[in-house]
Amino acid sequence: MKYIDPHIHMISRVTDDYHRMAQCGCVALSEPAFWAGFDRGSAEGFRDYFRHLTEVEPKRAALFGIRHYSWLCINAKEAENVELSRGVIQMIPEFLNKPNVLGIGEIGLNKNSRNEMKVLEMHVDLAAQQDQLVLVHTPHLEDKFKGTRLILDVLRADSRIKPERCLIDHVEEHTVKMVLDGGFWGGMTLYPETKCTAARAVDMIEQYSGERLWMNSACDWGVSVPLAIPYAALELRRRGHSAEAIDRLIYQNPRRFLSQCPKFKLPDAPA
Repeated sequence: MKYIDPHIHMISRVTDDYHRMAQCGCVALSEPAFWAGFDRGSAEGFRDYFRHLTEVEPKRAALFGIRHYSWLCINAKEAENVELSRGVIQMIPEFLNKPNVLGIGEIGLNKNSRNEMKVLEMHVDLAAQQDQLVLVHTPHLEDKFKGTRLILDVLRADSRIKPERCLIDHVEEHTVKMVLDGGFWGGMTLYPETKCTAARAVDMIEQYSGERLWMNSACDWGVSVPLAIPYAALELRRRGHSAEAIDRLIYQNPRRFLSQCPKFKLPDAPA
């Protein structure tokens, strides 16, 4: 079956991962800006990173027939440095007209600090000014419920932001309801050790119908699986979900959200 991985960090993956993903049916992916595994020392370091996301990875993906899209921001882990963040955010508009850039992301919170909140508000203001889609990172473990609630408050406080154009990622059982009830989209991140297993993701889909949910691998430098979505499709099939229902979750749902940006095109879309 065809699928889209709407949140995966291919800069951290080897070329063989592109090959395996293509063999399993991946036709498109989107790569949010994220942490490099260390805190970068200057805004200029992000300029090269943004060039990598908008110039290098699309070519690498195209070798395997996969369309590569990206999102731009300074991630929550580095947002504690407000001056660095301000410099990066001022640079982002230079790249927003690149053909593979879908919006601002993955913005959000890491430790729910005041500085992170300031930088989140700066990102949201930029997205509103530029009429961009928004992809949000929610904190891990014990900070997730509080952080998700704070993020939703920031988004709701800006009347220019439309919930249906915001994807709140890394939802889990205790946060998914507040996201969907607010009219936002929710992303379920499939990790082998943290975040969400395929079985837990399918539990949430069965409880909330999957209307505004997608699944992603969010593969990065840590323990993660680039084929997490095909594996989750097998879990859906094992539980008796139809081919049409599986297609809706792993292909049509991310297509529906991402297509709100006119740049997002798939191989079967009209020119």
